Amino acid sequence: MAHAAPAPGGRASGTVTARPSMLPDVFSARTHMIASVAVPLVLGLIYGYWAAANRRSGGEITGWNLLFGFLTALAFIVAYVGVRALGPHMRRELHAVVWAAFVGGSFGFLYSQTDASVLRSSLMGLAVGAAWFVVMFYRYYTHEDAQGHRLG
Repeated sequence: MAHAAPAPGGRASGTVTARPSMLPDVFSARTHMIASVAVPLVLGLIYGYWAAANRRSGGEITGWNLLFGFLTALAFIVAYVGVRALGPHMRRELHAVVWAAFVGGSFGFLYSQTDASVLRSSLMGLAVGAAWFVVMFYRYYTHEDAQGHRLG
């Protein structure tokens, strides 16, 4: 028994429907503005808390530990905002390297707060950074043309 092959666009009649090139933006400009401030702040606070918790190794929370957590959060926020601001102006290779350095360095610093050796922390940061480079390079390679312009 023969079956008809599916037509492009999913219609049996053979008409092709145009696919939208980009996803619709369902959020307002105000929501994007709030998210551009809230996301770095929340990520920074989570990172600072995580670093402070690693540093105290389950011990009691002290004033110095709180100060360390907030300063770590501030440094993370500044670095994250810098990467987000400068990244789109770079070619895809350098953009992926910058993200890999940020993620690898951030992970290596968190790992170093667990009283691991400097060598082990560095190697773990390099491994995570290298994996992140592969992911980001693939993403930018498949979503940008050779000049760095976004496709679609």
